[in-house]
Amino acid sequence: MKNISIAAVLLMLLVSCSKESAKEEDKEQKSFVISDTMMKHITIADAQNDVVKDEMIFFGKISADRNQYIDIYPLVGGNVVSVNAELGDYVHRGQVLATIRSTEIAGFQKDLSNAQTDVAVAENNLRVAKEMYAGKLSTEKDVIEAKSELQKARDELNRSRSVNQIYNIHTGSIYDVRSPISGYIVQKNINKGMQLRSDKTDNIFDVANTQKVWAIVNVNESDISKIALGMKAEVSTLANPGQVFYGKVDKIFRIINTETNSMQVRVDLDNAAGQLIPESKASIRLLNNTDIKAVSVPKEALIFDDGKYFVVVFRSPSDVKVQEVQVERQMGKTAYITDGLSAEDRVITTSQLLIYKALTN
Repeated sequence: MKNISIAAVLLMLLVSCSKESAKEEDKEQKSFVISDTMMKHITIADAQNDVVKDEMIFFGKISADRNQYIDIYPLVGGNVVSVNAELGDYVHRGQVLATIRSTEIAGFQKDLSNAQTDVAVAENNLRVAKEMYAGKLSTEKDVIEAKSELQKARDELNRSRSVNQIYNIHTGSIYDVRSPISGYIVQKNINKGMQLRSDKTDNIFDVANTQKVWAIVNVNESDISKIALGMKAEVSTLANPGQVFYGKVDKIFRIINTETNSMQVRVDLDNAAGQLIPESKASIRLLNNTDIKAVSVPKEALIFDDGKYFVVVFRSPSDVKVQEVQVERQMGKTAYITDGLSAEDRVITTSQLLIYKALTN
């Protein structure tokens, strides 16, 4: 009986110690609470079911949309009186870029004046022919010939008017070079006082509408099979560090450059803000979905410690825990996790390292 009593007492002491230990452990776990002040300085992100994306990084350049790129040639020769636009200027459709004093323009105006005079003379001749025919002083043939001459004169007048409209001729011998579209002056080969020959074959202005631009990518021959139309693209430039522009592959040029053993791919980009500058260098990341499914979280949520990855899972200010995770891949700003998290979880993405240390030390 005495031994049994001693054993019972020891068992009670062990149970009591175990309960006290459990209470102390629960108390320690529940002792960490994120304060209201700290809550204002942390951000929380939802974990999401996702498909792991593959990425390929290339280098290329920004190019103006060639469908909105106009070469402007002088339609006449003459002396450049003024130049009203400089390289890099934004111009509107119809805006006068330069004025040229040209003897050709004077000739066109003279042709128009002569054509107008010829029509007036032909109309008067027809009137006289009709009157003489009515008075039996001429034949019907004379009237028909007068009508034919009037029609020829009117045709010539219409031709002269069309020429003057094409050349934007108003008065004097001045020819206005106007912009056919709104956009930026990306090339300029004209200066005040320059003498332009009528047979000049070089363009004097290039105007590009940069509301949309292209990123031209040089893809190595070994990577060609991985490229497909519609692939999402993320583009960054030295001129806009830290900023990403989003587009997609809209053209694959099925021609290999024998000098570089590469093929060009075109990415269509919106550039309404004008931040992407033609001919600037660019880094292009092409994205493609894989067959791997995972949970995605912002990459900044990850904590790497002792060869393992962890995140801080948030349920409430008094319910946070450190969770080890298996990272499948990190791409861009996203981390793909295959074990340790579910889509219902929320993770802390700023100041999480301080919380991690508080919970693990």
